Amino acid sequence: MPPPPCAQIDCAAVFEKVLIANRGEIAIRVARTLKEMEIGPVAVYSEIDRDAPHVRQADEAFLIGPAAPAESYLNVLKIIDTAKQAGAEAIHPGYGFLAENADFARACAEAGIVFIGPPPEAIEAMGSKTRAREIMAEAGVPIVPGATKPAADLGEARQQAEEAGYPVACKAAGGGGGKGFRVAMTPDDLAEAFDGAGREGEKFFSDPRVYVERYLEDPRHVEVQILAYSDGTVIHLGERDCSIQRRHQKLIEEAPAPHVDAEMRERIGKIATDAAAAVGYRSAGTVEGLQVGDEYFFLEMNTRVQVEHCVTEMVTGVDIVREQIRIAAGGEAVPAQDEVELRGHAIECRINAEAAAKSFAPAPGTISTYREPAGPGVRVDSGVEAGSEVTPMYDPMVAKLIVWDADRELATRRMQRALGEYEVGGLTTLIPFHSAILATEQWACGETCRELMEDREWLRSTAPEQAPPPAEEGAEPLARDYKVEVSGKLFDVKVIGETAAGGAATAAGGKRPPKRERKSGAAAGASSEVLPSSLQGTVLKVAVEQGAEVAEGDLICVIEAMKMENEIAAHRSGKVEELKISEGAAVSSGDVLAVIR
Repeated sequence: MPPPPCAQIDCAAVFEKVLIANRGEIAIRVARTLKEMEIGPVAVYSEIDRDAPHVRQADEAFLIGPAAPAESYLNVLKIIDTAKQAGAEAIHPGYGFLAENADFARACAEAGIVFIGPPPEAIEAMGSKTRAREIMAEAGVPIVPGATKPAADLGEARQQAEEAGYPVACKAAGGGGGKGFRVAMTPDDLAEAFDGAGREGEKFFSDPRVYVERYLEDPRHVEVQILAYSDGTVIHLGERDCSIQRRHQKLIEEAPAPHVDAEMRERIGKIATDAAAAVGYRSAGTVEGLQVGDEYFFLEMNTRVQVEHCVTEMVTGVDIVREQIRIAAGGEAVPAQDEVELRGHAIECRINAEAAAKSFAPAPGTISTYREPAGPGVRVDSGVEAGSEVTPMYDPMVAKLIVWDADRELATRRMQRALGEYEVGGLTTLIPFHSAILATEQWACGETCRELMEDREWLRSTAPEQAPPPAEEGAEPLARDYKVEVSGKLFDVKVIGETAAGGAATAAGGKRPPKRERKSGAAAGASSEVLPSSLQGTVLKVAVEQGAEVAEGDLICVIEAMKMENEIAAHRSGKVEELKISEGAAVSSGDVLAVIR
C-alpha cells in the first residue's frame, strides 16, 4: 500500500545524530527510521545490555550505568551528558522509562537538545490523570463519571466512590500503562484497592495520590492516534481496539476497531483532536477511551508513541516515528485529514515472556533458539536473538508480531499462520495463548474476551505442550550453541556431546526438557503443605501473619516481577505454620513462601 504524500523537509539537515534513550525493540524501531532519514542513531545501554541487538543497530553506543533502570535508563543527567558527548542534536525517548517525564523534556531544552516529543507543559497536563480529566471536562470532552481531584485519604475516597457509584476504579493520579489501577466491586473492597493503587503509583511514578471513578465492567478499550504539528494542525489516523488485556495491560491490538463505524470514527476522532488542542499538544500521541455501545468516554492521553502504533502504520501507511521526528524538526502537517484512509485490517500480538497458564506469571530466561515468521503481510518488531536473556530487570516483552490483510478474518488467519512459524526456544512465551484466543468464537465475534481472561481453567488449557524427555544413554549426542567471551571478545561455539550433569540441554524444536521437581516444590498442590514462589522478584506486601488461619485462595503476598505485581494466593486451607518472607525481601522461583498445615 503506498503511503500518503511525504513532506519535503530534510530532517537530516536539522539532525545529524539522534540519541535513543531506550532499549529493546523500540530502540531498534527508532534506529531504523533514523537510518532511512539519513540521521545517525546513537544507542545507550546498561551493563546487562552490553551485547543486546539494539546496541549493534546504532552507529554509536554508550554505556550509561548498571542494570537497575534508576542507574541507567532513568538517569537523566547521564543520558543528557551522553547526548552531548556523542554530539546528538536530539533525543528520542521511545516509550516507557523517560518518555513521559516532563522534567526530562525540560532538561533536554536547557541543554540545547531537542526532545522528540510534546512540550513539557502538555506532558504535565496529561500526565496527571485528574488534571487531564478536569481539562477534558472543561473542553466539553466526555469523561468517565468520577472525581477530577485526588482523594486526600481513604475517607474522601469513600465519598468519591459513593458519588461515582459502585463498582469503582481506584487509579493512580500519575499512572498509566495499567499501573496503579485497582477495582473495588463493593465498599468492603475499597480500602485494599485504594492502598494497592497508591502503592503502585508511588513505585512507578513517584506519586502515591489516588482518585476514584466509576468502573465500567466490560467496555471496549478504543484509542485514537493523533499527530499534532507546530502550526497548530492536529489530525488523527483512526482508532485501535486494545480490549484484550491482562491486569489492565494490553496483549492484542487491532486496527480498525471491529465495533466502530464511520460515524463513530469521525466523532471520536474529533474528541481526540480536541483533547490534544486543549493542552497545546505537539508530536505523536494517543487519546485512550472506553467504548460502551455508542457512548465513548475519555480515559487518558499517552504523550508518546504507543507500543501498538504498528497496527495504525499498517492500515494507514504513515510512519508514525518518522512523523514524530519531522514534527520535532519543524515539519508541516502531512498528510491532511482528508488524505488519511484506512485500508484492510491489522492485528498485533505482544510476545511476552509470561506463562498465561499460570495467571500470566513472568517467565524470564535465556533464549536458546530464535526464528521469526515471515511472508506476505507479516512484520516483527523485536529486540532479541538466540542467546538473548529476558531479564527480570525490565519488562517481559520479547517482540511484537504484526500482520496485515484485506479484512479481519483474513488477518486472523494470517496471524495464526505467523504464530505457528514463530520459534522462541528455551523460554515460555504467550505464543500458545495467542493461538488459542484467536481460535475462539469470542474473538471471531469481536468480543472483549474478558471472561476467558479471568477463566483460570481456560488459561491453563493454553499451556505449551511438554517437550520430549532428555535423550537416553547411547542416544545420538545433542548439539548445543553457546556464546563464549574471551578477553572481552565474543565467540560462537558449538558443543556436541552429552548433557553435563545438572545441565538444561535444549531438546529438538528449541524446547527444554521438563525439569525434575525441586525439593521445595516448584508447583504446589493442595496435598503439599509448602507454598513456593512461582517467580523471581521482590516481596511488596505480606498479607498474613504467622499463625493465621487461611482459606484456599486467600491472598498470602504480592510479589513484583518484571514491572508487574503478582498476587500469590494460598494453595490450600489451613494454618500458616511458617512464614518465610518479609516485605522488601528478594525471592527466587521455587523459594518457600509459607508452610500451611
